[in-house]
Amino acid sequence: MTMDMDISVVIPLYNEAESLPELTAWIQRVMDDHRFSYEIILIDDGSIDGSWEVIEELKAVNARITGVKFRRNYGKSAALNVGFAAAQGNVVITMDADLQDSPDEIPELYRRVAMEGFDLVSGWKKQRHDPPSKTIPTKLFNSVTRGMSGIHNLHDFNCGLKAYKKDVVKNIEVYGEMHRYIPVIAKWAGFKRIDEQVVQHYPRKYGKTKFGPGRFIKGFLDLLSIFFVGKFGKRPMHFFGTMGVLSFLAGFIIAVWLIAEKLISIANQSPYRNVTDQPLFFLALVAIILGTQLFLTGFIAELVSRNSADRNNYQIEKVI
Repeated sequence: MTMDMDISVVIPLYNEAESLPELTAWIQRVMDDHRFSYEIILIDDGSIDGSWEVIEELKAVNARITGVKFRRNYGKSAALNVGFAAAQGNVVITMDADLQDSPDEIPELYRRVAMEGFDLVSGWKKQRHDPPSKTIPTKLFNSVTRGMSGIHNLHDFNCGLKAYKKDVVKNIEVYGEMHRYIPVIAKWAGFKRIDEQVVQHYPRKYGKTKFGPGRFIKGFLDLLSIFFVGKFGKRPMHFFGTMGVLSFLAGFIIAVWLIAEKLISIANQSPYRNVTDQPLFFLALVAIILGTQLFLTGFIAELVSRNSADRNNYQIEKVI
């Protein structure tokens, strides 16, 4: 395969044996019609339905297909990360294997990255063929993600159909459940030319969805992780230290105020309550202890950060 390849299509899959022949034939037809040089990377995430045997058959008739088989199910993020590492195309397209994403969208996605210079173009399934139990939580998470990430021009962070400049996929790491927040990861890595494109969403043709309601909890926790690591990963003391100092000062001020109130009452020979008899004293004590722990956490995290192997690993765009 030539190193100056136009497009790499990365497709993570789990138990999608029925859809793979139709999907790869559709992609091949689109690529041939537009005379793109391309590769299709199929990552089998531990399927148990014969998907790998189908991939082997497809590979035998199309040399542009590359198959990667996991020993067990690791998740979509792991599959994408491996696919990104293997991709050689100047533009990398990701899509799901269930035929709900249309390969006919590829030429326009490619044009917007290759010609218009976007770092990442994310699909937006404006008209969805999913039940309300899936669409309503998705809208909520997209709204929260827009607010926390500052990427206000994306409506659907979790759409599997995306186009990336090659530099993007080679400089980000995707793990856990973070595939749904790749635009956020890309932004924190310094790739800020991010836009969206309305794409067609087809009803699922074969099988059933592989994602349950638990993905929303995991996704929210991963969003917090991305936000924290992206903003404070190289300076954890700024977060924990600030929170610790504020908590300690709040507790200290309350304690001093309670003691001063008692001393003034004694001086004026007025009735008073013992400091330890007041609920505020225990709140102050908790705040002081919590503040100390947060400060020490920040101090330890700073030591770990300064001794990590990638402490001076920064994104460099150009050197002249």
